[in-house]
Amino acid sequence: MAESPLSTAKAARMTIAVRLDGLRRDAGLTGHEVAVRCGWHKSKASRIARAKTAPCDADIRAWCEACGAADQAADLIAASRTAESMYVQWRQIHRDGMRRVHEKTVPLYERTTHFRIYASNVLPGVLQTPQYATGLLRSITAFQGTPDDVADAVRARLARSRVLYEGNHRFALLVEEAVLHYRVCDGPELAAQLRHLREVMTRQNVSLGIIPFRARRTVWPLEAFYAFDDSQVAVETLSAEVNITAPSEVHTYLRAFAELSRIAVYGAAARDLIAKALNSALS
Repeated sequence: MAESPLSTAKAARMTIAVRLDGLRRDAGLTGHEVAVRCGWHKSKASRIARAKTAPCDADIRAWCEACGAADQAADLIAASRTAESMYVQWRQIHRDGMRRVHEKTVPLYERTTHFRIYASNVLPGVLQTPQYATGLLRSITAFQGTPDDVADAVRARLARSRVLYEGNHRFALLVEEAVLHYRVCDGPELAAQLRHLREVMTRQNVSLGIIPFRARRTVWPLEAFYAFDDSQVAVETLSAEVNITAPSEVHTYLRAFAELSRIAVYGAAARDLIAKALNSALS
């Protein structure tokens, strides 16, 4: 099934390293000779060639010139930037707080017609109430040690979520049953969130499936991921967000989503699981 998103990002970086090392071999140079021509420490060329060090734009230009392949620098730089943008650490994304990242993704949400979201840890942002979002974002801010702009970030998240009610957007949502029970906020606030979830699932543009604890798994639990139409998948790990656009890899996640959809329950059965979680939240 779905490959590790971290492996995907590393593979993209390795591709750049292999291409650079190929230029070195074509030029008949050793790694030490490349380093000397570039004015680097002798180990730098080796670390770049083994994908241990990500080359900056200037490094790629210098490498290509050293190998007599300056005409290939622009293409390699573009490929390297794409590889680096796949994997972005949360601390980098949230370095100025979380409000801006919500505002930055509004255009992506507005142009997406078909959302497919798999939630294995918390309820998806488009479904969150202000209280649930506040509890979650406060925990994230404290854990990451990033600037506290939780109130502004919550407002930005709710503003972005208007796509649930406006425009021509369809939502296919899959939630692991455990997510309904996780206390990212206090019991009464979780109960209010679950009532909201029950209301949202009645919308014609929303399909909500819940994967029961006891479901016979044909796909193991994965990292939470958001698929935007058939063109992009954002995978959320503990340390980073990985953005996938390669068609074959996007297809892998869509295939996993389809398989997970088959073991989920819908309608009355899903409402029963929400009711069970609601009773637990109030106990």
